[in-house]
Amino acid sequence: MVSQYGFKFAIHLVTNHFGKIVAKVCETLFRKGPLSLGEIIRCTELTPEQVKNSLLVLVQHNCVQAYVPADQCTIAFPPLFSNFFVFATEIILFSVNVVRGEDGSMATVEYLALFDNIIHRLRFPKFLEIAKHQFDDECEKVLDGLLRDGRLTLKQMIERAVQGKENPGAIEAVVRESFHKLLKARYIERCPAPEPVISTLIKAESAPRKRGSKMAKKFEAPETIEQRVLEAAVPGEAIRFAVTAYTLGNADREAKSDDSSMVNVGDNSGGIANEGSILWRANFEEFIRHLRHKLLVENERKRLDDGAATILSAILDVTKTVEKKVKIEKSVPLSLDSIFTEVTKTEHGRTMTIDRVRASLVQLGCPQRNFDDSYSIDLKSIVEMARNEEVESIVLKRFGSDAYRIFRLLSKSNCFLETDKIAESALVDKKETPRLLYKLWKDNYLYMEKLVVTAAKQSRFMLWKVNKPLLWEYVLDEMYHAALNLSLRLAFEQEKDEDLLHVPADKLVPADKSSEANALQKRYRRLRDVLFLMGSSLMKLDDALMLFHDF
Repeated sequence: MVSQYGFKFAIHLVTNHFGKIVAKVCETLFRKGPLSLGEIIRCTELTPEQVKNSLLVLVQHNCVQAYVPADQCTIAFPPLFSNFFVFATEIILFSVNVVRGEDGSMATVEYLALFDNIIHRLRFPKFLEIAKHQFDDECEKVLDGLLRDGRLTLKQMIERAVQGKENPGAIEAVVRESFHKLLKARYIERCPAPEPVISTLIKAESAPRKRGSKMAKKFEAPETIEQRVLEAAVPGEAIRFAVTAYTLGNADREAKSDDSSMVNVGDNSGGIANEGSILWRANFEEFIRHLRHKLLVENERKRLDDGAATILSAILDVTKTVEKKVKIEKSVPLSLDSIFTEVTKTEHGRTMTIDRVRASLVQLGCPQRNFDDSYSIDLKSIVEMARNEEVESIVLKRFGSDAYRIFRLLSKSNCFLETDKIAESALVDKKETPRLLYKLWKDNYLYMEKLVVTAAKQSRFMLWKVNKPLLWEYVLDEMYHAALNLSLRLAFEQEKDEDLLHVPADKLVPADKSSEANALQKRYRRLRDVLFLMGSSLMKLDDALMLFHDF
């Protein structure tokens, strides 16, 4: 469930990137949920042309996904991408509102705003830095084109690169090579199905559990409509990262067959004819996985040592293609021999012995599993420790050292404690403890319960606890609020001194020392420092947003 300020921040990003009309359509989808074209027109009071153009922009930039509810459609639909035609960099949807079946029946298309994809637009500089660091500048340029334009064919990527340049043949070869590097690393993928058919009903349990059964099933929250839409729209693994084109029937059969294998991305035979029809986009999921792995490794490096971080990094690198989602709780099980082989491939792991690797695995909290002699690291606990440290640092800065000790005590105990017990254990004055506890409770950092005991005389006790799931949601909402305020202030500073951004460079470093020239130079330096400080602060704040929302 996305918080209030999370929606406001997402709408602010859409306004900055695409304008107020597109933002109004997106805001309506956030507030009302999935809507058809007619419903969006009625709610926004915009013209049909404005709404259609706004939806085209949002779909093109992967901010909205269209789908057809299964309860409105019981017919077969045309093949994948059959209702998409690519002209230059525009995608024209012929089925913007209604899909017609083979029997003449109609089914309404609904549109769903994708919150995560909108927030990912804030992380584009990080994605580009990953591509540049892992590969080269040419891969960064190819990825930059996909991030700017949303969806492109390989033909459009090549045309974009060779425009106005000499020696187009050599540039085309470089673009193809960079494209294959990014595709092999899964940083780009084929675009999802334009209008998948999904069920909007919550799935019931396949078989009722017997009364009194000791095998109680672990509770799992039902999938949201957004999760089901995205799962239905994503192509099968066999074609999601493949260059060679297939028809939908063949692709589905390959994707669903048990013995299907990954298509070699370097094999371009048969794909040249389809370079102008297959759409590609950046794979945000893979970038977020990379950033999550980086956080896990760096936290263990800080908590333990370089050896443990090297082993964890080797395990995550070799198993990342097997991970079915980003937020996995435990790493994929590996045997000690497999882990040692991967560790010795790294620069820092070549000097390690197998005993050193085994000792580091124990440090990482993964004792050997007896039934298959493999090791699996609890990644969820590492993320939780990082979240606890982030919240504790906020409490320390906002409430002081005494409140920090109280909060840390309650966070680690993970149970209700009485006021006098807290004062005694946290070494805080008994008169000061109730005031700090009430202050933390008032700001939603603590959960309180009153306990009344009736014996010879009635006594009332105040019990306190840190409710981590609720606290993390509150902290995340506060971070969205801070990111929104910081972005608004950044936009204000840019608008206030917009004239300085268009001043020629020679005037900013004048030859004379006149007062007017010095004043202009001071204004420019102030604007440069303010934009750099706010931009870097926003990127650091985004690291915390990913920790609490994406990791």
